[in-house]
Amino acid sequence: MALKIKPLADRVIVEPAPAETQTASGIIIPDTAKEKPQKGTVVAVGNGKKDQPLTVKVGDTVLYGKYAGTDLKFDGKDYLIMREDDILAII
Repeated sequence: MALKIKPLADRVIVEPAPAETQTASGIIIPDTAKEKPQKGTVVAVGNGKKDQPLTVKVGDTVLYGKYAGTDLKFDGKDYLIMREDDILAII
């Protein structure tokens, strides 16, 4: 996935995973009740700060906060740009 955007400093660009359309028990979730996903794949990373290198890399699947990041639409795809501090875990 070559993205033409290069985030600065400690920012990363994440492609959110698709929202769940069905529960584990088989109930179909309508569009109005779908929640924003909290999992995604890192597609671009910045250079980090001088005294703090980044720990995530391109291709990592990460968990992030529900309201983390800023929505970004580029080439018809939805992305989130956020600081590395907003990432909770690497899966």
